[in-house]
Amino acid sequence: MKKYEELLIALRQVIRAIDLYSKKLSKETGLTSPQLLVLKAVEDHDDAMVKEVAETINLSSATITSILDRLEKRGLVTRTRSTMDKRKVGINLTVAGNEIIKDSPKPLQGHFIARFEAMEKWEQSQMLATMQKIVSMMDAQELDASPVLEVGQLHS
Repeated sequence: MKKYEELLIALRQVIRAIDLYSKKLSKETGLTSPQLLVLKAVEDHDDAMVKEVAETINLSSATITSILDRLEKRGLVTRTRSTMDKRKVGINLTVAGNEIIKDSPKPLQGHFIARFEAMEKWEQSQMLATMQKIVSMMDAQELDASPVLEVGQLHS
């Protein structure tokens, strides 16, 4: 087997592992990992603004707004326009949103992060450089991505 085939198989295995966990998470909570990340960011920032949430989880404001639309329709968040500055809209969890956060399983990346941080610093740097090279080879540098292991559409 050629080296590039081995690499493509390894990449596909990573994608499959993420996909399987994402399906499990969706089945258990009815939400995607990015939706759970947004809920968690809103929980962490009292009366959060879209820009704060976007910066916290490294997604564009447009993507966050789209996710918030879906979460609001499900009654998990509320948006309230400021009486002092009409341009500002605060985001808060509802009781149902708090329950989802409290009962949700840990994201897949928690397991990954623990193992990554146990590696030597030089190994971490080498792995990061290699993955960044793969991103470059796939012309994926400009794709919107958050530090969450999830596949599929971010706002499904």
